[in-house]
Amino acid sequence: MKPYIALLRAVNVGGTGKLPMTELKTMCEAAGFSQVKTYIASGNVVFLAKGDEAAVKAALEKKLEAYAGKPVGVLVRTPEEMKAVLAANPFADKAPNRTVAIFLDDAAPADALEKVSGLNEEELKLGRREIYIHYGDGMADSKLKIPAAAKGTARNMNTVAKLSEMAAAL
Repeated sequence: MKPYIALLRAVNVGGTGKLPMTELKTMCEAAGFSQVKTYIASGNVVFLAKGDEAAVKAALEKKLEAYAGKPVGVLVRTPEEMKAVLAANPFADKAPNRTVAIFLDDAAPADALEKVSGLNEEELKLGRREIYIHYGDGMADSKLKIPAAAKGTARNMNTVAKLSEMAAAL
């Protein structure tokens, strides 16, 4: 079995997609994952699983759809990939709670940042399968829209660091 990190999209944010983390843990165990640990109530989970990223993603998405009655997006990373996301953060000198990585299934198109609208004080950079954003004045008033990130999910650098640490400990 190999360690993985799963990031659920649109869970427990803004009153949508309510999913108790105890239920998420139970679903992961029912999918055959072991040493399942959740982190904060926004759809973060680390575990050991058989199979590759695609198999893990498919198994968890199937359980989540049965639970929610609709598809729930899942992004999967290995501990090494999560550590690399943290190391590649182009805004490492900025506040980690105001810097996020938007996780994507695949690399963003090369022109992804050209299609952004509502840009104000934010700084953006493309990663391998991530889009990094530093929100200078915080996210609350941001009008940023990133079409390439529509099926992604964001985590701030504090969460990325914690998930990397948790997964490495499995």
